[in-house]
Amino acid sequence: MKGLRLAATLAAAPVALPVLALATAAMAGSGALWPHLLRFVLPQAAVETLSLLAGVGVVVVVVGTGTAWLTSCFRFPARRLLSVGLVLPLALPGYVAAYAWLDVLHPAGPVQTRLRHLLGLTDPRAIPLPEIRSLAGCVLVMGMVLYPYVYLAARAAFHTQGTEALRAARSCGAAGMLLFRRVGLPMARPAVAAGAALALMEALNDIGAAEFLGVRTLTVSVYVTWITRSSLEGAAQIALVLLALVAGVVAMERWGRARESHAATRPEAPERQALPWAAGLAATLACTLPVLLGFVVPAAYLLWAAWRRVAEFGLPPDLPRWIASSASLAAMATLLALLAALPLALGARRDSPRRPGPGAALLRLGMLGYALPGGVAAVGLIIAFGWIDDLLGLLGRWAPAALSGSVAAVVAAYVIRFLAIPAGGLDAAYARIRREVDWSAESMGATAGRLLWRVHLPLLLPALSVAALLTFLDAMKELPATLLLRPLNTETLATALYAEAARGTYEEGAVAALALVVVGLAPIVLLGAGGLRKVVPPAR
Repeated sequence: MKGLRLAATLAAAPVALPVLALATAAMAGSGALWPHLLRFVLPQAAVETLSLLAGVGVVVVVVGTGTAWLTSCFRFPARRLLSVGLVLPLALPGYVAAYAWLDVLHPAGPVQTRLRHLLGLTDPRAIPLPEIRSLAGCVLVMGMVLYPYVYLAARAAFHTQGTEALRAARSCGAAGMLLFRRVGLPMARPAVAAGAALALMEALNDIGAAEFLGVRTLTVSVYVTWITRSSLEGAAQIALVLLALVAGVVAMERWGRARESHAATRPEAPERQALPWAAGLAATLACTLPVLLGFVVPAAYLLWAAWRRVAEFGLPPDLPRWIASSASLAAMATLLALLAALPLALGARRDSPRRPGPGAALLRLGMLGYALPGGVAAVGLIIAFGWIDDLLGLLGRWAPAALSGSVAAVVAAYVIRFLAIPAGGLDAAYARIRREVDWSAESMGATAGRLLWRVHLPLLLPALSVAALLTFLDAMKELPATLLLRPLNTETLATALYAEAARGTYEEGAVAALALVVVGLAPIVLLGAGGLRKVVPPAR
């Protein structure tokens, strides 16, 4: 038991390391840079970040809840197809969607070029379309990519808790918007809050979409302060402000779930009412538009741009190296995350079911890394690894800078960020294994190690497989931490795309962007196969 507790402590402790390092560095001060940051950087970055979160929050709640309500409670043309299609935007990282939309709506892009050809215009600025490089453009792009978090959560609420309540309300004459406002929305509020919190944390973690679309968020400011000003202390101070926002998002999620009902029933679709043809057509259009904006248009453009690039110049010569770097880093992080998640989940299982103890606390600590934006975790690790390098240098065992700027730093950031996926998945899987199984094995003399190897692991294998796939794919797509921590001359698919977009050579990055979309489609296949509620990590 003591060995298990020690292993769980060692697995959860690294999650707290970046936060402690950030606090220590921030208290040390940034010298003359802090007044500049306080006067010119933080106010604008804070306002733009809060505005982005407010806008994205409204979009994901309205679109996600509305589409979940329509597909769950009504029958209309293409409902079944759209109920699956509405999940597809999860396959696009926000920075990939922004990259695609930038070129789609560019004056030299396909939309404006085609319109000018049809209208006989020659001036590139003759068609004044709304500027995509703006706060409003960023809100729309990110909202269309992130709304599935709310859609999935709200749809699960309608299916697990809504059938009887909706049937009773309809028997009393409630219908239309009255039924939604008085029954559907209050019932789904806890789930909507959880989905919205996940979406907002993803928005806070983003660096590529915000920078591509000209929005200077706190995450972008952390990156710029470290890269352009070489000030770790200044970056740490901004990162702590960003962490305060994360804490605010988590607090709002807790408040939103305060009245969550735990009387869930067997998943069952509510009785769907057939809509009249006009209302049915409107519902079809309302559910089709998010799929078009969030997935079909950007994915189709990337496919077209990649085909043109390959047809003219062939595949990028560095593509195999980008894929190999992405896959190797993600594979190492996945293996370590699975190894760390096992003692955390097993330690929580060993606690009394009536009174959670240290095991449950360590599990919650290990899962907090999912709320850490990648840039925050990266800056904290840079500081912490710098301390370790200095200590090792003093001890004379290794040369300084053995950890900073190494593969180990990138892998550590991935593990801290995504440990919640396998830990939460294994905790949920353990909840489905009756404790009598453990008692029977122990009564026959099975040791803790033999119990884990011969009994638990075979039962946990499906959850382990799903967790490994999701952790691997999320690590493949991680951008902020990779940008800050990668070794010199190391490019992943995500950083290669970022570099091409920064240079304005959008065609060159289309192949890398398309590869990331293909990677992102794998969990969507899982979702479509019925693993919806098992593979979406919970907001904790």
